[in-house]
Amino acid sequence: MLRLNAGMSGLASYQWTWGFYGVLCVVAGVFALWLSPAVEVDGRRTATPPLSPASRRVVAKFSALSGLDSLGGGFLTTALLSYWFFKRFGVDEALLGPLFFVVRILNGLSHLGAAWLAKRIGLVNTMVWTHLPSSLLLMTVPIAPNLPVAITLFLIREALVEMDVPTRQSYIVAVVKDEERMRAAGIANLTRSVAWAIAPAVAGSLMRSLSLSAPLVVGPGLKIVYDVLLYQAFRHLKPPEERETPSLNG
Repeated sequence: MLRLNAGMSGLASYQWTWGFYGVLCVVAGVFALWLSPAVEVDGRRTATPPLSPASRRVVAKFSALSGLDSLGGGFLTTALLSYWFFKRFGVDEALLGPLFFVVRILNGLSHLGAAWLAKRIGLVNTMVWTHLPSSLLLMTVPIAPNLPVAITLFLIREALVEMDVPTRQSYIVAVVKDEERMRAAGIANLTRSVAWAIAPAVAGSLMRSLSLSAPLVVGPGLKIVYDVLLYQAFRHLKPPEERETPSLNG
């Protein structure tokens, strides 16, 4: 858009885009600094207690599985997917920009849909039964006969894939004690970040040495394994609001 509407060169448009992104990150950090101690469970800045033995087992298992999911997600970064569309169909940034704009809108709407669905079928079911078909859909994109079909499959996948994000975060803080929530969420997020950081280098190597579409098979494949293992491990451990079986809080 900057090139078309503002007459910028390719280099300048990228520089302004990255500069704007950096400013947004700084603004978000400033807003976080303004949060008051009232956001804590007891309204005070207190040391985060260690996890109880029961919570430790749950958090360790959940974090390991969540890391597997993030590892699969690292094969499917925006950069790698953009490169795949470019090499497979010759799509340039004039289409990729609007495409991923729509993708992020669908991702955001899916967060709202996840809350509605979780109230009806539960957090674990929402995580698994939306995430699993999204991975299967993505595995069909490489065999799409043309660009419109590939984009359609990809967009349907993106409307589902983020539904596990708010439900996953809600679940891990719901099945531990209130005072353990920060530590539990921190461990799970750290595990995800480390796994995510590893995957792109492996994905790039596979694209170069094995197949251009390898990440679109390996990444969803890892996510499917995660979904199956998560359902087996946690389908009986319900958060308090579902109240079918007791959690660690109850």
